[in-house]
Amino acid sequence: MSAQRGPKPSIRFGQVVIGPPGSGKTTYCQGMQQFLTGLGRKVVVVNMDPANEGLPYPCDVDVSELVTLDDVMEGLKLGPNGGLLYCMEYLQANLDWLESKLRKHKDCYVLFDCPGQVELYTHQSSVKDIFIQLGKWNFRLTAVHLVDSHYCTDPAKFISVLCTSLSTMLHVELPHVNVLSKMDIIEQYGKLAFNLDFYTEVMDLSYLLDHLASDPFFKKFRHLNEKLAEVIQDYSLVSFVPLNVQDKESMIQVLRAVDKANGYCFGDLEERNLQAMMSAAVGADFQFDSTLGVQERYVETSKQSLDEEMMEL
Repeated sequence: MSAQRGPKPSIRFGQVVIGPPGSGKTTYCQGMQQFLTGLGRKVVVVNMDPANEGLPYPCDVDVSELVTLDDVMEGLKLGPNGGLLYCMEYLQANLDWLESKLRKHKDCYVLFDCPGQVELYTHQSSVKDIFIQLGKWNFRLTAVHLVDSHYCTDPAKFISVLCTSLSTMLHVELPHVNVLSKMDIIEQYGKLAFNLDFYTEVMDLSYLLDHLASDPFFKKFRHLNEKLAEVIQDYSLVSFVPLNVQDKESMIQVLRAVDKANGYCFGDLEERNLQAMMSAAVGADFQFDSTLGVQERYVETSKQSLDEEMMEL
């Protein structure tokens, strides 16, 4: 007789919140926790950042109970970057600790607040291996990659953001949602050269290259910028969802994208109708109207004529 199999573990859904330092990951986790709680979901936040102190949200699982960046830097005489890499490798070597903590929250939606070191998601493998192990524990996760929206006002920085986002998507290998955070201050450091949907949908980057070539410093790098743009457009993977954590409509748009990516909208945890499922399946729920609404709220409308704008460009 074949051996009896144990009960199949239930599927758990969640988000791994990643992005550069200062992009708003912890603020996002706090806002999303409050938002999901208001919708009736049981939410658990896991702090995966050993350098994250003074958390603004109730933290159910905190990696600093296992290892802290300060202790590693002091004990091993490492800098902040090397210390953070060591902390993630230490967590990877002690995944039984993480599993025991998560086992207490089997019926919860989980938000993983991850460190802000970029190379953890583009080159180093420890965080990726942790995500793989979470998948083996029956987690269905979406990577929510946050970047500051004000980078859109600088063409060179925006191309850099596109390259980082694409590299992260290819390395992490999870369903992925790229988010432009802090939309309420998008034009704090300058004006957008194009409409917001040009940046969220990552349209023809040749227009951005022409705008970049007007800068004498970047003019000599035009060929390099063209090749970078070709790589981004050849993959055709990167797009963005605009977000202001304090705006309910903005949070709804991000949550819809996340739920489609990890399959939560097809689960049986909440009652859903067939029309919503088909809309998610065929991608009929276009983002243009929502992006237009965000632009009207946060992007100052130019009073110049089209000819005057073209003369400036």
